[in-house]
Amino acid sequence: MNYQETTEYLFNSTPVFEKIGAKAYKPGLQTTHALDEHFGHPHRQYKTIHIAGTNGKGSCSHTIAAILQSQGYKVGLYTSPHLVDFRERIRVNGECVPEQYVIDFVEQNRSFFEPLHPSFFELTTAMALKYFAEQKVDYAVIEVGLGGRLDCTNIITPMLSIITNISFDHTQFLGNTLAEIAGEKAGIIKPHVPVVVGEYLEATRPVFEEKAKEMQAPILFAQDFSAQDTEMESHIEMELKGSYQERNKKTILAALSILRQNTTIGNAAIRKGFAQVCELTGLRGRWEKLNDAPLTICDTGHNLAGWNYLAPQIKSVKAETKHIVFGMVDDKDVTHVLQLLSQQLKNGVKYYWTQPSTKRAIPVAKLRDFALEYDLHGNVYHSVKEAYKAAKENAKNNDFVFVGGSSYVVADLLS
Repeated sequence: MNYQETTEYLFNSTPVFEKIGAKAYKPGLQTTHALDEHFGHPHRQYKTIHIAGTNGKGSCSHTIAAILQSQGYKVGLYTSPHLVDFRERIRVNGECVPEQYVIDFVEQNRSFFEPLHPSFFELTTAMALKYFAEQKVDYAVIEVGLGGRLDCTNIITPMLSIITNISFDHTQFLGNTLAEIAGEKAGIIKPHVPVVVGEYLEATRPVFEEKAKEMQAPILFAQDFSAQDTEMESHIEMELKGSYQERNKKTILAALSILRQNTTIGNAAIRKGFAQVCELTGLRGRWEKLNDAPLTICDTGHNLAGWNYLAPQIKSVKAETKHIVFGMVDDKDVTHVLQLLSQQLKNGVKYYWTQPSTKRAIPVAKLRDFALEYDLHGNVYHSVKEAYKAAKENAKNNDFVFVGGSSYVVADLLS
């Protein structure tokens, strides 16, 4: 098999959450433990940092990896989903895993894993952990796929756990209250391993405190943390421009205060990691500027918590007309997001309703009907490409074009 055939095999012969949603979700770690044993527990060969949370885990993962890289360490980075190419999920010092490695991994291990019927994510996680060991990384930053407690990344024992925040997402797996969701995310807290919690709410803080106490794990709430080195904080130039990145910055600085107790990380490396995260790690789609005239931005924010930051930021952009290319997938809280848009982004805004190329996309006609209930009007486009083309053609140089609503919308745009 060549690379394209191999990735098609991975997407088509294993249950893929991005494609089919709930049916691909496999709670429990039996298959992951079997794969891990087969490969000789590769994650024990390097230090790991484990990152969970509803929003911000991608930005935090990439920035921490960039900072460690800037200090001269060899750093593995495992994140999901990818935007254009499967290999984006598995990187070492910003370089994607080679195509040939993916081909060889599948060819050489098929006879073992096929009878196990792993999910796509279980198999990809095993591939990443093995690749990092073979690359002899010093550190690997591992982002949770979904939840925490039953996520297949949860076989690692990290040097630090980070939980960015909690809001309503994937409630069909994680629970219907914030406390229940927090309980699932708190499942990554390990005995005696320090944990940083980025943001807490009245309902979630006691859940984290209780779990940390049970695990005898030191806990630090970033919300209550002030960088002693305040001069350091004021000198940080952030390449990631979304307004929500200020919260992520606080989480990362709290995490660094713990990492620096056992790891050499200088201020210059911290500054460089924040300032050059995209270049160092290949991160894309976080308030990413695609064009100057008209100013064109895409962002992967895809749930209500993400849009609570995006809507005011889009609103604050000075422009004559705003053109918003928008689509969502079916397990997100579309009604509350549309309600928010109708409150904040109605006047001087043209909508271009679309659907990304995933089976989980909300059909565009249905999205338009939902939007009409909130008095939001726009034309219907059956692909992101068509919607973006129309927005570009309609936008004058001093207008603003925004593309988002889902990672998959941004993925379609960038590919």
